[in-house]
Amino acid sequence: MTRKRVGIVIFNDIEVLDFCGPFEVFSATRLNEEKRREEPSPFEVFLIAETLSYVTTTGGMKVIPQYSFENCPRLDILVVPGGWGARKELKNPVMLEWLRSRAAEVEILTSVCTGSMLLGFAGLIDGLHATTHWRSLDWMRDSFPKVSVEYEQHVVEDGRVFTSAGISAGIDMALKVVVRYYGKDIARATAVHMEYPFPANNERRISL
Repeated sequence: MTRKRVGIVIFNDIEVLDFCGPFEVFSATRLNEEKRREEPSPFEVFLIAETLSYVTTTGGMKVIPQYSFENCPRLDILVVPGGWGARKELKNPVMLEWLRSRAAEVEILTSVCTGSMLLGFAGLIDGLHATTHWRSLDWMRDSFPKVSVEYEQHVVEDGRVFTSAGISAGIDMALKVVVRYYGKDIARATAVHMEYPFPANNERRISL
């Protein structure tokens, strides 16, 4: 089995579930549920940061990345989470340039919550439909006039780019990526293993 490499970017003041949710989905996926303990996920998942120093999340969790921007291997899927720390990263030219270079090589580019704002400031969602955390929808609309901002959708797929609403929406986004590669049955089985309700529809979970 050729495993898909999933890189999840982390940074200080990142929202925990933004990156842990997708990490759980991709690492919990199995192509054969009967051999869950014997066979690995078809996704190889790892965390990447600008340096190999630990990252401190919004809740104070300290996380050590497996790779830095400098030594990160080639990726198939890139996940860009959000959180309060994303606002600082919007002004980080090293982050934005790394995102641009990696986005050019991946099959699937994704974001969770305000991670989509990082994609926007890197120039990666112009001309696309996209979404973000409900508190930041107007910010996205005003910042990126070339982006069609989706206010009602939980996860937005536009070609190879997946953007999602706030925090827990990253789980649903990752399940949609599983569907893209391996079909709905595998994605549903992953959700069942996680005891997470497989999405019945793509409506935003809160009323705006």
